[in-house]
Amino acid sequence: MSKKKIKWGFIGCGEVTKYKSGPAFQKIEDSEVVAVMSRNGEKAKTYAKERGIPKWYDDAQELIDDEEVNAVYIATPPSSHATYAIMSMKAGKPVYIEKPMAVTYAECCRINRISKETGVPCFVAYYRRYLPYFQKVKSLINDGTIGNVINIQIRFAQPPRDLDYNKANLPWRVQPDIAGGGYFYDLAPHQIDLLQDIFGCILEASGYKSNRGGLYAVEDTLSGSFQFDNGLVGSGSWCFVAHESASEDRIEIIGDKGMICFSVFTYDPIALHTEEGRKEILIENPTYVQQPLIQAVVDHLLEKSICSCNGESATLTNWVMDKILGKI
Repeated sequence: MSKKKIKWGFIGCGEVTKYKSGPAFQKIEDSEVVAVMSRNGEKAKTYAKERGIPKWYDDAQELIDDEEVNAVYIATPPSSHATYAIMSMKAGKPVYIEKPMAVTYAECCRINRISKETGVPCFVAYYRRYLPYFQKVKSLINDGTIGNVINIQIRFAQPPRDLDYNKANLPWRVQPDIAGGGYFYDLAPHQIDLLQDIFGCILEASGYKSNRGGLYAVEDTLSGSFQFDNGLVGSGSWCFVAHESASEDRIEIIGDKGMICFSVFTYDPIALHTEEGRKEILIENPTYVQQPLIQAVVDHLLEKSICSCNGESATLTNWVMDKILGKI
């Protein structure tokens, strides 16, 4: 798809589009947001007016059929990702889908099949791959700073959110028919995608899940283990009903000459442990965290370079999550 300008239509205009992605589409050269859609027409109208977006819709098909729109950003809850992605690609319009790519591995495969049949590209918003913070982690590993990597450990714990206590109106992220699972399905994909970007494909994965807090029906505590195609093994634990004092966001990459510790969501300074001692590395990320990836997507669509953050690579992450959850 070689076009002079990528003109985006947004399906969905929630929080992620306001703070992480939306402004970046407008800041990038040869990229422009020309339409936005929400099932709540008044919400779409207000969103468009506040951001100087010329058109708004309350029907996704109308946005996709808009002749001016030549690429579609899908920023809705995961249960509708496959539907909107397939509608867009069948209309010849490339898609950039929020993560996780879909609610199941099988749905991801459907999206990829349509992308292959139509020849229309599909990208997924695993933007951390392109952030300077995580690229530094990757370069430290690839440079052999900690030697041969022998083990990986993910540790994540957070207290319940206020909305988790509202049984009459629970957040969509803990409704598996909408989200694919609980908070694990919402947050763990960033961790798993990063690790596969650095170390390659995970070929084996399994896990145990439990509900310990009783705030909602879906799992809130999990343990998992996995093995990459190069033989490297790792494990992870996730708890979404922990006491505040137990909060943790940490990945440890253990090598035979040292260790790298970093966070995925809080961007704490990267901690490098070697025989020389402990060293902290502070890396700043851009204001709009999705901007480097969106730039790569726009460059790909303008045939300037190749963006590897595509549907096929994103599907691997859904497969790992579904294996840990026992869905496949």
